[in-house]
Formats: sequence, structure tokens, C-alpha cells
Amino acid sequence: MAINLQKGQRIDLGFTKMTIGLGWDPNEGGGFDFDLDASAIMIDAERKLVNEEYFVFYNNLNSPDGALAHTGDDPSGKNSDGDDDEAIVVDLEKVNEKVQEILFVVTIEDFERRRQNFGQVRNSYIRIIDNLSGQEIAKYELDEDFSIETGVEFGRLYKKNGSWKFEASGIGYRADLSFFLEKYYKGQIIK
Repeated sequence: MAINLQKGQRIDLGFTKMTIGLGWDPNEGGGFDFDLDASAIMIDAERKLVNEEYFVFYNNLNSPDGALAHTGDDPSGKNSDGDDDEAIVVDLEKVNEKVQEILFVVTIEDFERRRQNFGQVRNSYIRIIDNLSGQEIAKYELDEDFSIETGVEFGRLYKKNGSWKFEASGIGYRADLSFFLEKYYKGQIIK
């Protein structure tokens, strides 16, 4: 039986191989497809990106340590038919020792031109599936009305006292994917 998480709730993980599934359903109408993008940001103890290859998204599907594998982009939000729209396969045994936290964010591509935000998206969730059993372990459904937000940190895996835990975050931002890169990147970003 899966745990239904509330915002801010944390759970211990007793397994290392999992899939982080993210799903959403755009409201009908509005003219444009919704291109929502799931990303994972692997950060160190200083809450900074280990290096740019540890930013896993539609243009960088795998982390260099082999711990994360993005299953690919769903540019219209219509590929899932009730299942996960995008997913990231995680093997915690392979995570680079510098990584202390993995943030899972979803952003809306081209939100300004298309005039889109998370208030126009329903049934948004993040869930954890144990890859060995195939069972859903926990799920967090965003129930807030993010009427101006265009980027949401759905959840995070983090290491505490040598073991991995998960927290349901649900933090909204009026931002795009580059905002998250700028927030966690140590180097200079050339635009």
C-alpha cells in the first residue's frame, strides 16, 4: 500500500533502485500544447550543482555517475494516458559521493509566449516506485493552486546520517529551467 504524502512530509527509503515518476494533465483548451519538463538537480553539501553534467533533463538524459537516467521528453503532455508523463530512474548505490541531495523539478517550456502556468495543470504528482518489486511506495499530489507559478520543485531525495530519505516539497516558482540552473550552478552562465 503506497503512502500518500503531504507537503513537507519525509519518509525513509529502505531500497536503492527506484523510479521517480512525474505526471500531470493540462486543462483542455488554451490553444497550445503544454510542454512540461521534469529535471533532476544533483547538489552537494553546499547546495550547489556538483557540475553541469549532474543537471539531468531532456538535453542531458544521464548523470555521469550512472545514478540517474531520464526516460525522455514528452513535449505535449499527451503521451502518458494516465501514467507518468516523464520519469527518472534512480540507483542510489551509484550516486557520486559528493551528491547530498537530488531535487526533482518540473518547468513549463515557453510559458511566457504560451501564457501558461501550473494553475492550468491538474492531477500533478510525483511518485516513487521500487524497481525491484514494481510497487508504488509513495505519492505526493500537488493540491495547491499554483496560479502564477511556472516551475515547481516537486520533491527531493537527500542523504542524512548516511541513509537516503525523500521529502515532498511542493515549492512553486515563477521561473523556467534556466532559473534552477542559475540557482544551483557555481560557475558563470553564458546566455
